[in-house]
Amino acid sequence: MAHNFHTGLFTENCFVLAEGWYEDEVFHVNAFGFPPPEPASTTRVYFGNLNFFGGASKVNAATSKRLKQLELANEDAMFVFLSDVWLDQVKVMDKLRILFTGYAEMPPTCFVFCGNFSSQPYGNKCVKMLKEAFHTLADMLGELPSLTQHCKFVFVPGPQDPGVAHVLPRPALPNCITAEFRERVPGAVFTSNPCRIQYCTQQIVVLRENIVTKMCRNCVRFPTDGDIPAHFTKTLVCQGHLCPLPLHVEPVYWAHDNALRLYPLPDLIVCADKYDPFTSTQVNCTVINPGSLPKSDFSFKVYFPSRKQVEDSQIVDD
Repeated sequence: MAHNFHTGLFTENCFVLAEGWYEDEVFHVNAFGFPPPEPASTTRVYFGNLNFFGGASKVNAATSKRLKQLELANEDAMFVFLSDVWLDQVKVMDKLRILFTGYAEMPPTCFVFCGNFSSQPYGNKCVKMLKEAFHTLADMLGELPSLTQHCKFVFVPGPQDPGVAHVLPRPALPNCITAEFRERVPGAVFTSNPCRIQYCTQQIVVLRENIVTKMCRNCVRFPTDGDIPAHFTKTLVCQGHLCPLPLHVEPVYWAHDNALRLYPLPDLIVCADKYDPFTSTQVNCTVINPGSLPKSDFSFKVYFPSRKQVEDSQIVDD
């Protein structure tokens, strides 16, 4: 067994660098570490403006000087991230009303809602309940035209939402649930999980999965210093992948594994997890967890792209 583990959550399926000596046809390891992380700026030196991120353009938007100017000039731009938005809970809906009312005078660029959208596991009545819940949410937003006219509303499905069970990447919520909401709220976008958001030159990746918890549970040796967010961030950044876990722990649809890759590194990775909220940065890549909305006293995260700053926020009663 290695005597020294460097920073990170060492799980089966990780790429590692092992240091030691070879003797009697046995490799004796005394230190384990991850491959060094490669900043996005370094990747661009080698690949120029080639677009790895996805989308219609073959040119990487991160290299555009014009978009960079627009990004810096729009200091009011902000992204609001919430997870476990249980639309079947009265308390959650009341808190959302407070949130929307508070932002009505200064609409964010985008609200990103991560599932699960029901507090109960997917069952026979789930589809009907979600259709009614999105109808109620559309009614709520209809009272605040400043938001529906100026904001995008992105919905990322959770592990217990209707769809393919326990496989990544997950498809968007079914059209039979979302059709009415999309018609009434033009800025609504129902995405896959994970999803990718390009804002001017910045690249944002959003994943809704309890990946921090799974990696802690399946690491070879649990870190002794207890700073789990730093270990988790180091692992994702060095592995260049959202899910460095064996398939029996987190199944992946192999044909679309590229959706989970983090190369080049994006500016922001949102790993919505039931673990405590955190913000951590490695080599100019920030990883955040907004936490479970109902279980973290209705806390959420706000990201300001112009200054690449993350703020902790909370929905408090009026």
